[in-house]
Amino acid sequence: MKSNLRARFVAEFLGTAFLVAAVVGSGIMAERLSAGNVALVLLANTIATGAALVALILAFGPISGAHLNPVVSLADAMEGGLAWSLALPYIAAQIFGAVCGTIAAHAMFGLPLVSLSRHIRGGPAQFLSEFIATFGLLSVIWGCSRSRSSVVPFAVGSYITAAYWFTSSTSFANPAVSIARCLSDTFTGIRPGDVPLFVVAQFAGGIAATILFRWLVRGLPSGAKDVVVPHPSES
Repeated sequence: MKSNLRARFVAEFLGTAFLVAAVVGSGIMAERLSAGNVALVLLANTIATGAALVALILAFGPISGAHLNPVVSLADAMEGGLAWSLALPYIAAQIFGAVCGTIAAHAMFGLPLVSLSRHIRGGPAQFLSEFIATFGLLSVIWGCSRSRSSVVPFAVGSYITAAYWFTSSTSFANPAVSIARCLSDTFTGIRPGDVPLFVVAQFAGGIAATILFRWLVRGLPSGAKDVVVPHPSES
């Protein structure tokens, strides 16, 4: 059992590290190749992130559930799919993985390993964007995971790809990613002082969606067996 738990924590670490490396790395690459066209940078960043999400959920889902996101782990614990005693280790693995992903992206492009971002992302519009982005993400997960879990990787990747463009914040929707991106003074960065606002909005949006779906889809089991995709039980 201990070996199984270690594998799950490592999967969450690696999955989140690769996700953030894809986000930050594709932003750096796009910025270098776009000749100043910000829309093109965002498009390239969007495609890389959405594609990476699908692949990573497919790869790590059978091991840990491929949460890759503290909000998802909290929601899974709220619905009985993840023991509360494992929620904090999951979240710690995700944050550590996210930070390592930023460092790896910087190393691949010959940048300082850590550079605090100066990209301002504050204000009510950004807070609302992150609330809506994360509310939508958890709605997609809860709407698909218990009845059609095989489509969740593609649904999540598609949603995040779209949310990059319909939210003013470009849909971070992930506290671990928000923390890690404050360590990158590149296109995808966020000023450290703006991170708490994002994190509060993200948890609020995820919790709201989870509570809503308890009522919205009453015919489904009260306990979640899989978020984002089927994963081992603690027994």
